[in-house]
Amino acid sequence: MELSKILKPEAVKVFSAASSKKRLFQEIGDIAHSAYGLDASTTVEALMERESLGPTGVGHGVALPHARLDTLDRVVGLFVMLETPIDFGAVDRQPVDIAFALFAPEQAGVEHLKALALVSRTLREPSLCSKLRANLDPATLYTILTEARSLAA
Repeated sequence: MELSKILKPEAVKVFSAASSKKRLFQEIGDIAHSAYGLDASTTVEALMERESLGPTGVGHGVALPHARLDTLDRVVGLFVMLETPIDFGAVDRQPVDIAFALFAPEQAGVEHLKALALVSRTLREPSLCSKLRANLDPATLYTILTEARSLAA
């Protein structure tokens, strides 16, 4: 699995700020709607429901919010870079400025876990995160993300 298979260029966005985790999820819902045709409010509800089980802030300024949606037939993702980090309840208590959201079909099983593992491995690389933080152009961010895993594979 490669990030280019689950991430579209139009699903990569930069925001100057989001006032809260909920506001970020609303922005993610809007992106999911425009990039993948997903219902924004259903997407936000699914993210909030998953987040209520435990925060998806994995540390080092990175969050991996994810949810299952019955309207999907494959795993899709979107990437958000925040110019101003927000509190996300991350495991290391650091604010989040990188969020990679994943959405999977209800019955995705292994595919969802593979995608989550791929994104997690990718964003665990400090040099890659530094490159992402140094660029605020969505097209450049997409290139950095999609070339990172193909080079490491």
